Amino acid sequence: MMLWKRVLLGLVLGVIFGLAVAEIMDEASGTELLLQVKVVGDLFVQTIRLLIIPLIFFTLVAGVLALGSPSKLGSIGLKTLFLYLITTFFANVIGLSMGTIFRPGEGVDLGSAIPKTLDGGGTFLERMTEIVTKNPFEKLLQADPTHLTLSVLLLLAGYYFAFKARDKGPRSILFMVLLTLGIAMASLDILMVILISICFGIGVLFSGPLARPVTSFFELASDLVLKVTTIMMELAPFGVFGLIAYVAGTSGIEVFKSILILAIAVYLGCFLHMFIAYGGLIKLVLKFPLIKFFRGIVGAQMVAYSTSSSSATLPVTIAHVTENFGVSKSIAGSVLPLGSTINMDGTAMYLGIVALFTAQVFGYALEPYHYIMIAVTAAMVSVGAAGIPSASLFLLTPMLAVFGVSDAHVALIVGFIWPFDRLLDMMRTVTNVTGDAAVSVAVAKWEGELDESVFPGAAVR
Repeated sequence: MMLWKRVLLGLVLGVIFGLAVAEIMDEASGTELLLQVKVVGDLFVQTIRLLIIPLIFFTLVAGVLALGSPSKLGSIGLKTLFLYLITTFFANVIGLSMGTIFRPGEGVDLGSAIPKTLDGGGTFLERMTEIVTKNPFEKLLQADPTHLTLSVLLLLAGYYFAFKARDKGPRSILFMVLLTLGIAMASLDILMVILISICFGIGVLFSGPLARPVTSFFELASDLVLKVTTIMMELAPFGVFGLIAYVAGTSGIEVFKSILILAIAVYLGCFLHMFIAYGGLIKLVLKFPLIKFFRGIVGAQMVAYSTSSSSATLPVTIAHVTENFGVSKSIAGSVLPLGSTINMDGTAMYLGIVALFTAQVFGYALEPYHYIMIAVTAAMVSVGAAGIPSASLFLLTPMLAVFGVSDAHVALIVGFIWPFDRLLDMMRTVTNVTGDAAVSVAVAKWEGELDESVFPGAAVR
């Protein structure tokens, strides 16, 4: 069975299992069982997170070296940022339209909501500052047994492939050293890794013929780390089952009743954005078959839906766009890590809907200019959202300040949304990951880095 079908099956079975447990067992026993099942999902997410740093480093450096020119990297960067800005604009328009059409805040009673304030989050500038102050070995120094065990398993997989490679000498040993270092630095900020990788790759490019051994090594290393990632992807159906079973069993269908209209607005908005913005890019601009695109990314979408994390889904997304769409490793390794950090279309759209939801609940009168300010603010603060579950809630305070929402009202809105935000966040993450994939295909096409014998011609894995 194709991987994406197994992931989809794991998701469906997880929902059925979670709802069945909630229906048959009492709350305490059911929650305990679901927590045990969730461990499988948590292990899967933690494993692929450990791989993110070495995966980005090897593939991005190899990609920069494959381009052959620093100027071409600048061209890729400009096109990527342009597409992300355009799609964010569409997300804002769709989000505000959904909030205006469905009016999810009308008639909502917040009497049962427990006020909740959030500390943390931070702006994009604060996150950039944190890059140089964060301890990259934070996770390793905690000496968590699970973390260490998963690290050893990944290193064994890397060891296996390294010494099966055509070169069993110093290059394999160097790969293992760098893979070990990358896994140990799993807590390092992705933006920092991107910056280091690009600078290193450009430095090697300027070295000319002397850098050929380095180029050859990184070509081998990127292949090896992608093979390790492929093994981890085979665990995705089990991880998805564990995560979605817990969400379905603890949140269930009942939780949607109080926010049904808001949930419909968010989910429909995400679907419309994926088909209008990303579908339009693939079908109308690139002239590629839309159905094959969505079939090719569905596995990453399922992982994104269950993990609610763009960062945790990154290795799966990279593997899907390279194998299913023929996007070169150089494009995938540069566009997708950047997208998982700054492309938050689902978040931007969601913030716009919640802003209108808040205004409707408390009766704030919005003027036409408020809508423009909401759209601009949502686009700006969404860039500062971390690729982790429920990161959007940290951005509500600056978002709602646009039309003077009091701190007490913000706390009530957060308290009302908090219990079911994970279910909304899951769909927002699917939107973000789909956008990353669509942009990578477009940039690869325009840069001549897309193997069109793979997409749309080849079968989906």
